[in-house]
Amino acid sequence: MRSTAEPTTAIAKQDRCGDLPHRPRVLLGKMGLDGHDRGVKLIARVMRDSGIHVIYSGLWQTPRSLAIGARDEDVDCVAASMMSNSHLVLVPRLLNEMKAVGRADIPVNVGGIIPQSDVQGLLDAGVARIYHTGTSMDDIVDSVRATVKPYAPVVSSAREAVLARQISMAHAASLPAGTPVKRPARVVGITGSPGAGKSTLVAAMANEAVRRGQRIAVVAFDPMSPITGGALLGDRLRVDFNAVDDKVFYRSLAIVGEDYRSLPEIIGLIGAAGFDSLIIETVGAGQNDVAIRQHVDRTAVVVVPGMGDSVQMDKAGILEIADLFVANKADHAGEAKLVRELLDIAGGRPILETIATEGKGVVELLDALLK
Repeated sequence: MRSTAEPTTAIAKQDRCGDLPHRPRVLLGKMGLDGHDRGVKLIARVMRDSGIHVIYSGLWQTPRSLAIGARDEDVDCVAASMMSNSHLVLVPRLLNEMKAVGRADIPVNVGGIIPQSDVQGLLDAGVARIYHTGTSMDDIVDSVRATVKPYAPVVSSAREAVLARQISMAHAASLPAGTPVKRPARVVGITGSPGAGKSTLVAAMANEAVRRGQRIAVVAFDPMSPITGGALLGDRLRVDFNAVDDKVFYRSLAIVGEDYRSLPEIIGLIGAAGFDSLIIETVGAGQNDVAIRQHVDRTAVVVVPGMGDSVQMDKAGILEIADLFVANKADHAGEAKLVRELLDIAGGRPILETIATEGKGVVELLDALLK
């Protein structure tokens, strides 16, 4: 089912090395109370430019939240940054949580200010690699690449671990024939231009679903470089997994353009795993990016003040596929003008106003999408 077109140079090189497309995948996160992420963001960018798919989970992560992220993202390794002198407490807890979530097999690498006297104890506890402040980026990138192994079904008591690997295999066109699939009862798409607040809206809806006692799945797409094959997948950091724990299954995937060829199988796998509701967040969309409509039951198009004049509203494209409009950032100047222009083209389709950062309008949006 994969295209026979010539792949990019970076991906072709990986294939010749025996790896599958869209690898390696690394979860990059900071445990503890260290509130600075400039250094880890630099590492993320270098990894991305080296053809690695980097899932950035953000600051102030707990061992539990990192373990859940590693499992659900089905990463090849975890890279945990430690700068708060709590490595002897938090790292063993992370290793224990990896066991608890059903993926003790994922290598855990730790970097930061770690005294030499503590190194052997961490290695004995199960840490795969330790990076000191003088470690070169080439060494870090090479060690991440070395963790890649051919995909095989995961045997685990955690259904999320099994599902995560199935999604990886489907995305790499290597899902075993006969794998059960079932479409969830509700599949909705969230699309809109970059910076419209889609990820924050999805996170707020996920939090609301958990508050209601529901379990929900999210698939979030980000762009993959057509030059290097790398990607920075940072949407999941909008969700506070320290609060929602594993009640939200969140999976990040990278694509070039609108390459959704693996999406029907992924949707079916999520339904077969017992999820009735699935939210799919698209890559930041342009005017002509409309393919998501083919895969979902309802499509919400997120727009914000300042997106253009009324002529832009009349053009064919993304605004046509909306089953409902979300006027986000409703506290910004120009919101009233935006809603008036939407009313001119909506033709009776609902228009909901939200402030995603404050959670305003999220209850109504979730009801409208999942009813």
